[in-house]
Amino acid sequence: MTPIELITFPGAPNLPIFAALEKGFFVEHGVAPNMSHTPNSAYMAQELVADNYQIGGTAFDNVVAYQEGQGVAELVREPDLFAFMGATQIELSLVVAPEIERYEQLKGRMLALDALTTGFAFVLYRMLANAGLAEGDYQFAAVGATPQRWESVKAGEHAGTILIEPFSSIARANGFRILEKSTDVLAHYQGGCFAACRSWAEANPGALKGYIAGYLKGLKWTLDPTNRAEAAQLLIAKMPQIKPGVVDAVMESLLSPRSGLTPNGAMVVDGVNMVLELRTEFGSGSAPLTQPDKYIDLSYYAAVAG
Repeated sequence: MTPIELITFPGAPNLPIFAALEKGFFVEHGVAPNMSHTPNSAYMAQELVADNYQIGGTAFDNVVAYQEGQGVAELVREPDLFAFMGATQIELSLVVAPEIERYEQLKGRMLALDALTTGFAFVLYRMLANAGLAEGDYQFAAVGATPQRWESVKAGEHAGTILIEPFSSIARANGFRILEKSTDVLAHYQGGCFAACRSWAEANPGALKGYIAGYLKGLKWTLDPTNRAEAAQLLIAKMPQIKPGVVDAVMESLLSPRSGLTPNGAMVVDGVNMVLELRTEFGSGSAPLTQPDKYIDLSYYAAVAG
């Protein structure tokens, strides 16, 4: 078995990985991923570029950000990150304190993000702008990955944040309000992808293809309706914070191609273009970002998926 250090954000979109590990699909293809969770996007970028991890499950925008020199973390070398397979379109829920019923009530309040210029921050910027709030109406704090953001809102430290499943359903079950979902504002958005460094991929094509093959088999198993009950139990086993009362809502969102896992691990063209549009609008660069191939190489994926 070829070992692979894999780093992801915590969340329900990891279910195909859980399935591939549990069912031996990675082993069938000669690889042995060791899965860890990142505390934030900056740490993941640093560790991937330093080759302490070889594959990352991350937001596609993070890949773009660091390749454009707009990431917040200091790197040990020039990055050569690229997305080699899609994961989710993703549905982000703007979760707010129970007493907040309208966007206007966020004025003067502090909202929690992973990082202020990467990840899903720009989705929230668009949602706030679409609701008529100006940049000076609110403040942001860089808190970290989804579990940390949820805990900060739950504790009353921040008025709201954007969450993925299962945390949005957990928040709703705890009496917190979902003010709006990203899918209400954006028709398509390439949320999650799998990324690696080009130098590692070129030196280890067999390992990368083995990972892709194992993941795609886990994805196919996860999306098979006959496996839904078992998949839900696997998700609860791997993420015990998911209670039986919310797992159906989590699975519903996760299995929707519009709000969750993308069938066949595809990169959604319209979703990729939306990421570039938002980074052009809200990022620190001046030139429009119009070349998706700069951040994506699907040749390894195509060799496996056909």
